[in-house]
Parts: sequence; structure tokens; C-alpha cells
Amino acid sequence: MNDHIIAVVPAWNEGVRIKPVLEGILTHLLVLVVDDGSHDDTVAVAESVGAAVVRHSQNRGKGAALVTGFQWALAHGYEAALTLDADGQHDPNEIPKFVAAYENGVGDLIIGRRSFRKMPFPRPVTTPVGTWLLSMALKQPIYDNQSGYRLYTRRCMESIKPTTTGFEFEVEVIVQAVCNGIPIGWVDIQTIYNIDKVSYFHPVHDTVRFLRMVWRARQERIAWEDGRQS
Repeated sequence: MNDHIIAVVPAWNEGVRIKPVLEGILTHLLVLVVDDGSHDDTVAVAESVGAAVVRHSQNRGKGAALVTGFQWALAHGYEAALTLDADGQHDPNEIPKFVAAYENGVGDLIIGRRSFRKMPFPRPVTTPVGTWLLSMALKQPIYDNQSGYRLYTRRCMESIKPTTTGFEFEVEVIVQAVCNGIPIGWVDIQTIYNIDKVSYFHPVHDTVRFLRMVWRARQERIAWEDGRQS
């Protein structure tokens, strides 16, 4: 058990899925659940297995839940936060990979890298394209821009100034890391999908939002390079 790292799990109505996830995490790390306005028994289940819980009174989005988790971790003296989804798409048994990468100084933002070929259609097409576009915008290889299985060091958490609370949050974190000189590291992880879970991704609307984020990433990277050269 590494007492310098806290696992942060954002959750919204995940009472039926979250228990085995938390039990798996607790074999490696202490865990904080940020309940994002759930209407089910997510909080009760989390507390029953020994997780710390912070609650939002209403749903504010995954990004907002992560920021709340980071603020809690910093206030309680943790040096890093490991983020996992509550629905079982991240295997807690892979936590030691992130801890080892952190201890070896791989980066201040360490991201789990999935195999796109093992994703359900159309993600084997859309995800690599999005990753390629972001890599081009930032002029740096980005291997998986949407993976939520990550480790953030204190330096990284303190540097994050998000402008969005939706699914773009995790892309924005990468952009800010690059523009703030925060080193990014990668670890290979399993690709797990729950085919019975309802997806909240809206192909047209969310694709447009992502493209706007890529364009903004390019502009921020150019501004950062100009500022560094002046």
C-alpha cells in the first residue's frame, strides 16, 4: 500500500458496478470516490467497502468530479492521484504499472495506453484519427487521448486550469501538460468495454466539440512556442 498516492474514482449512478472496482483498488491504494450527483446507492456501496466519499449535490460532469478529487488529494497531502473509471473498464490489477512508472520518474502525467484494435466499432477508426489529429496539433506523439486510466503527480494537479467539465476534460489536460512543459509518460493497459452500458457519447455533437478542442490545442501550442522564443 503506497500512502503517497490516492486513487480517485469519479462516479455517477454506478452502484451496481462500483463495488468490485473499489475492492480491487483497495488491495493497492486508498481510494476516494467523487459522487457526481448520483440518484442510486453509489455512495452507500462506496462507504460500505471503506472508500472515502465526496459528494456533488448535482451532476456536474466527469471533469468537475476529477477536479474535486484532485483538490481533495492536494489538501490531504497526497503526492499523486491515480484515476480510474467506476464502471469496470479499468482493471485495478494494473495499478502497480502506474506506481512503478511514477516511482521511476516516467512522467508527471502517466496515461494508460489501450489497443485500438480491441475496441468496438466505430472506435477502432475514430479513436486513432482523433489521436493522430491531436498529435499533429501538439507536435508530440499522443498515443491515447481519451484514456481515463491515469496518474497525476502533485505538480500536474497543481498546474491544471480546466475550462471544461465534460468528456473534453481529459484532452484538455494533455494540451495543458504539453504547453506547461509537464512530461507525459505511457503504460500499456488492457482494453475493456462493457457492451451492456449505455454510452453518453453523441457522435456528431461530441465530434464537433473534439475538433474545436484540437484547433484550440494547436493555437495554444503555437502561443506557448512563441512565448518561449520571445
